Amino acid sequence: MSIITGRGDSGETDLLFGKRIAKTSLRVDALGCVDELNAALGVARASGANPEWIALIDVLQEKLIGLMGQLATLPADMERYQTTNFPLITDADVDWLTAVGHQFEARGIRFTGWARPGAEGCHARAAVDFARSVARRAERAILRLHESGESVPENVRLFFNRLADVLWLLARVGQDHD
Repeated sequence: MSIITGRGDSGETDLLFGKRIAKTSLRVDALGCVDELNAALGVARASGANPEWIALIDVLQEKLIGLMGQLATLPADMERYQTTNFPLITDADVDWLTAVGHQFEARGIRFTGWARPGAEGCHARAAVDFARSVARRAERAILRLHESGESVPENVRLFFNRLADVLWLLARVGQDHD
């Protein structure tokens, strides 16, 4: 099947379970921001990051793909989504991200003032900072969707807040930090 179907020519796109929605909707905006975040993480991953970073980014990208499935499901179809084998962001994912952040903090990483992405001359760290800024945009889009009356589970909202924090810490760790 061709990727070029023409189905989106009218300004709508497909969601899961055969639903169609305007490409300008808050839900599609949130999906697009998460997709951009996944791509930004891909840049960070490919920028010469060390194996620890690559492993973390791989897990994050996997979780984002699952999260996109959740967002591509209208609230009325969420019960159906939960009966599939599609991944969901859970409280355990939020707890995991919190623990990752605490592990970085245990290495001595602390907020000491505003960061200047790229100032270290390290492409990987700058790419992670860019991904962090995209994560914050995705978080805002998800919050707008939730505030519009289309419920977004709390653990998804918390996941994005933790994710941006973890990416800030990761960019401060440095490639060779113990």
